[in-house]
Amino acid sequence: MAEQLSLAAVRGALIREEDSIVFALIERARRPRNAPAYYAPAAGADDGQSLAEFFVREAEALHAKAGHYEKPEDVPFFPQDLPSPLFPTKGYPKVLHPFASSVSVNDAIWKMYFNELLPLFTVDGDDGYYAETVALDFACLKALSRRIHYGKYVAEVKFQDAPQDYSPLIHAKATDALMNLLTFKAVEEKVKKRVEKKARIFGQNVTLEDSADKNEGSADDSECKVNPKVLSELYDRWVMPLTKDVEVDYLLRRLD
Repeated sequence: MAEQLSLAAVRGALIREEDSIVFALIERARRPRNAPAYYAPAAGADDGQSLAEFFVREAEALHAKAGHYEKPEDVPFFPQDLPSPLFPTKGYPKVLHPFASSVSVNDAIWKMYFNELLPLFTVDGDDGYYAETVALDFACLKALSRRIHYGKYVAEVKFQDAPQDYSPLIHAKATDALMNLLTFKAVEEKVKKRVEKKARIFGQNVTLEDSADKNEGSADDSECKVNPKVLSELYDRWVMPLTKDVEVDYLLRRLD
């Protein structure tokens, strides 16, 4: 992304992230809600953190040691006291404003995922497989966060294409006007339809006896591993609005 900053490259990256999100949700849907993983304190924990929080914190620490979180689109949920990389990392071209890595909406993503999204695509129940469950949650959280924080590149490309439109609004701290300038309803409707179609196609149970029509995506939504409408709602209510929040936050400091 950093090596080829263009609107076409950004759009291509966003489309690839759609696949990651759809597949991550399909995998998580294999397990029921498993509420104790989120509300019961981890054994021996004196700070009251749940298994989910413990897992994400520890996983992010491991990823950081391996050199993850060096790019602006990779944002940790628990950035406090992350260890430094232990292995050499590639020096990525600096195409964004230096503060870009500090732009984060992960708090909102965390609350949205556990409080609102999970009940939409998992069945109520408890099978006891908590470790596997929170590992699948981590994959979902990472995919969602990465997709949403690509908004930093979207904002930079749009600013470079029309600085005369954005600069006055940035100087005026005109948040609402910036949001309106960044919003393209027709494009958003296409995105919602695309992710819904991907969920319908990727979520089918494919066998050799399936008809050609079914393999092309005409399966009953009730047969899909994740209801395709959930993906459309996810993008409509959270992914695209949070992405625009990232864009506005980035732009408001673009001229600092």
